[in-house]
Amino acid sequence: MLKGRDVVFVDGVRTPFGRAGEKGMYAQTRADDMVVRLLREVLRRNPGLPPERIDEVAVAATTQEGDQGLTLGRSAGMLAGLPQSVPGFAIDRMCAGAMTAVTTTASGIAAGAYDAVLAGGVEHMGRHPLGANFAPNPRFVADRVVDGDALVMGRTAENIHDRYPQLTRERADRFAAASQAKLAAAYERGDVQPDLVPVATRHAQKGWGLATADEPPRPGTTVEQLAALKTPFRPHGRVTAGNAAGLNDGATMCLMASGETAAELGLPVAMRLAGFAFAGVDPSVMGIGPVPATEKLLAKTGLSIDDIGLFELNEAFAVQVLAFTDHFGIADDDPRVNPWGGAIAVGHPLASSGVRLMTQLARQFAQRPDVRYGLTAMCVGLGQGGAVLWENPDFAKEQAA
Repeated sequence: MLKGRDVVFVDGVRTPFGRAGEKGMYAQTRADDMVVRLLREVLRRNPGLPPERIDEVAVAATTQEGDQGLTLGRSAGMLAGLPQSVPGFAIDRMCAGAMTAVTTTASGIAAGAYDAVLAGGVEHMGRHPLGANFAPNPRFVADRVVDGDALVMGRTAENIHDRYPQLTRERADRFAAASQAKLAAAYERGDVQPDLVPVATRHAQKGWGLATADEPPRPGTTVEQLAALKTPFRPHGRVTAGNAAGLNDGATMCLMASGETAAELGLPVAMRLAGFAFAGVDPSVMGIGPVPATEKLLAKTGLSIDDIGLFELNEAFAVQVLAFTDHFGIADDDPRVNPWGGAIAVGHPLASSGVRLMTQLARQFAQRPDVRYGLTAMCVGLGQGGAVLWENPDFAKEQAA
């Protein structure tokens, strides 16, 4: 287990996720303004935390330019009205940006350098498409450092289908349709809404608006509809717009603290950090990254996959999740996996998604005191995977009762 001081997840919020592009609800909304909205909301929801007690603000973005540049943690913190004494920084690990913001600052808490931190991520893919203004070193391909497919995420997903023929398009489409259905059911039950923060939007032609719900979901999606979609990354391929996450805009933020600080300030404890691990893989099949990351994490913590009662796996592509579940002998429809659906339905604004997984898991822990451990895991561009293990604080109370 994680050594040092106890690290706890206090609270997490996110904006509704939007569709990237001029027709999306955030088309003319600044990325840093989304972060500011969340910083203020976390403080509003946790009045026991004096702002001057925040030791760090870590904000991730994959494409750090324009309104996603200028050291977001510091600049957004200042715009949100945090005391000038509160420092901040920006971080990038592509899709695992927010996850890395959490694990990096959590390490500082465990070491005693921090007591309370704010960590999250943002991605406005409409304003800043993946790879915008990026100039890859020609040696990546010329020196065969990576396969040419490594820089196109959809092709890396097709490569996973090639490597594991049992991961068929039919299975991917079934998984994708189930993700849409599970998210629709979670919305119907009111599971998703408590941590969605309304965001005021402004558009030169459309005027003012208010984003209150996720834009990407397509409830009622059927396997038959998905089977009719084109495969843009390869003729007669298997990856489609329906069994992959779309291009999205959105932001997430969470409050982390030491166990002692949470007790001192009367802050709620939603989860306890039990460990984390990152691993590298062949970039041309980057979607398998969560497998070695999770293996590494289990080895460090002394647990087995059977000890995990809930999984929040980022659905960058359906085949990527299926590669994980197949490896660990988990059924495609196992109720422990993404019980409220995932990124295929709700969206994947790259660097923000890690904290969405954590916030959802925290809510599920509150409903499931019988579950002790949960895992948040995701694949990362250029061939990486990240996995974070969490412990349910309500489990011990359930056992004692």
